[in-house]
Amino acid sequence: MTSEGGPATGTGELDAEFAETVRRTGASVGALYLLAPDQQSLSVDLLYGAPAEFATPWATVPIAAPAPVAVAVREDRLVWVGSQEEMSHSYPRTAMVLPYPLALAAAPVTGARRWGVLLLMWPAARPPYMTGRERQHIVSSCGRLARLLEEAVEHGRPPVADDGPRVVTGAGRRSASPTTAAADFVERLPGGSCAVDLEGRFTYLSSGACDLLGSDAGRLLGTLPWQSLRWLDEPTYEDRYRAAVITREPVSFTACRPPDRWLEFHLYPDASGISVRIVPSGAQPPPVPAARLPNRAVAPARAGQLYQLTHLAAALTEVVGVQDVIALVAEQIMPAFGAQGLVMSTADAGRLRITGYRGYTPDIIERLDGLALDTDFTPAGRALDTGAPAFFPDPEEMRRLYPEAAQTSDKQAWAFLPLIISGRPVGCCVLSYDAPHAFPAEERAVLTSLAGLIAQALDRARLYDTKHELAHGLQQALLPRNLPQVTGWRVAARYLPATRGMDIGGDFYDLIELGDTAAAAVIGDVQGHNAAAAALMGQVRTGVHAHATLGTSPDQVLRGTNRLLTDLGHDLFTSCLYAHLDFTRRRVTLASAGHPPPLLRLPGGDTRPLDVPPGPLLGIDPDAEFPLTEIPLTPGLMLALYTDGLVETPDADLDDSIADLAHRLARADDRDLDLLIDGLLEQARTTEQRRDDIALLLLHHEAGRGERR
Repeated sequence: MTSEGGPATGTGELDAEFAETVRRTGASVGALYLLAPDQQSLSVDLLYGAPAEFATPWATVPIAAPAPVAVAVREDRLVWVGSQEEMSHSYPRTAMVLPYPLALAAAPVTGARRWGVLLLMWPAARPPYMTGRERQHIVSSCGRLARLLEEAVEHGRPPVADDGPRVVTGAGRRSASPTTAAADFVERLPGGSCAVDLEGRFTYLSSGACDLLGSDAGRLLGTLPWQSLRWLDEPTYEDRYRAAVITREPVSFTACRPPDRWLEFHLYPDASGISVRIVPSGAQPPPVPAARLPNRAVAPARAGQLYQLTHLAAALTEVVGVQDVIALVAEQIMPAFGAQGLVMSTADAGRLRITGYRGYTPDIIERLDGLALDTDFTPAGRALDTGAPAFFPDPEEMRRLYPEAAQTSDKQAWAFLPLIISGRPVGCCVLSYDAPHAFPAEERAVLTSLAGLIAQALDRARLYDTKHELAHGLQQALLPRNLPQVTGWRVAARYLPATRGMDIGGDFYDLIELGDTAAAAVIGDVQGHNAAAAALMGQVRTGVHAHATLGTSPDQVLRGTNRLLTDLGHDLFTSCLYAHLDFTRRRVTLASAGHPPPLLRLPGGDTRPLDVPPGPLLGIDPDAEFPLTEIPLTPGLMLALYTDGLVETPDADLDDSIADLAHRLARADDRDLDLLIDGLLEQARTTEQRRDDIALLLLHHEAGRGERR
């Protein structure tokens, strides 16, 4: 096996197994993604059947992304996409960067631990379904890849190279040099014939092809057609080549060789390259005057960069917070443009505040943070003031205009991209390089376009973060800062906000001291996920607290709070559970207003939901009654009060979910309540479909400890 730049030490067996897997499955393109050390993203490490440049838009995929490879890892299953229509419906972002008829499979590579994903792509000609035998073959191949990765690590060898995707090719690949007889045969054919490799470079041209293309073989061999023949320098033509490589299906297109000679190109791809037939066009489209042919100093953007831009634009529309924007730029935009450093700043009160960075030390960031917008220390302020991006290909150019900036770090090239929306400065994105870097005109054009997309995403993210911080700050202010210490009891509580994207909710909890002989525990959930719900939550908690301190029974506390809510006339309803702990009588008395039943764990470990007959939700019926339930206050007893966000999940029976929670509580180690509560919440933290807040309050009556008297 061979690879671009030579194989890394210890990768031969892995390369061979990977390439053989792709060939055995009949796939035209394969990629091996490996998980990053932080387990939050996947990166292409091995590629077969396509040039590395093709993988740029999808070289790094966050685990949370709506993409087949990410789903395969998250759900630990093989993902099959049988057609382009299915791809567009199920994975629209992936369809943007792979806009070709094809079938796709993504299978997790898992052994002793999760390693990553094997991605396979087939031409659309294959059946749009996968047989059980094919599926088992792919799963077995993934197991072998996992074992090779583990063996490489055990022997102290890095399983993959550190410098990005390594292109792996087959051992028995056909030679690009034709025999004399074959060459004579090709020369006798009408028109022209040529061959390009999977990288798109000419490897053979017949004399007829040279005549039709208007150039000799010496100038064309080893070059890309859209670079050596400027009249083919249009993204449409490169797109046809990309389609041939990805789909392995023949494609055709027509192009005009200046001034008015139209040629038909017929591309026939396979795993070794593409055979091209060139013939004069029979349709003879209307001639295009030479004056209308563009004679641009700026080259048009490559099709690959356009796909890249489309992919990144789609990704930027899905990010939520400022740190999400920074992570996306760092994980996808930096590698796409070969940058090693990033500084993202926002315009705030006449200064540039750095919100995120990569590739710099904290002391350098400290020097750059808070610079005035009109600073001459770096080009950032001027770029933001003029709205024009600034590119510095080497330190000399930077030093000439900004002497101090070039000495700030060891970077050797910089792109300063102003982030502006409708004339309003949002911030600045700086990409930097460890070596001098020329910025071709087409790269500058793509980066400039990308800056506008980043500006939109960053502005939305700042608004979201501001709203999110204010809302959750309000909610946290309404929850108890610290729970009181009650002798003979250990208490722990936790509030877990809803899944990102939701507003604040109305979950609350409290522990109320009632002199030396009693205490009350309360938990509730106001309907809704907005500021109104949080505000009503504060009123409910205040009402419960006020009635509880009067020494009334649990049913009277709920009745008084219920009348308060009905008098206020809110359209939102509230569930609530109130437990009165009587240390003198050694009894626990409970009343419920439509709230999930608490869990009772006895000293022996037996755990079950308490049968607490619920009254109606608060705020509906001013004359509602709330039945009482009484249980003995046994030393060693534990009570778990929770809101429905902990047990309600789509497509799951509520009773089964409560029983599962009781089972987990029964098995939990109660020596540290904070660890216990974290364990109970762990499953909720990893449930992507959770759309509700969670409040959880644990109370453990310690055996052998005295209560207040």
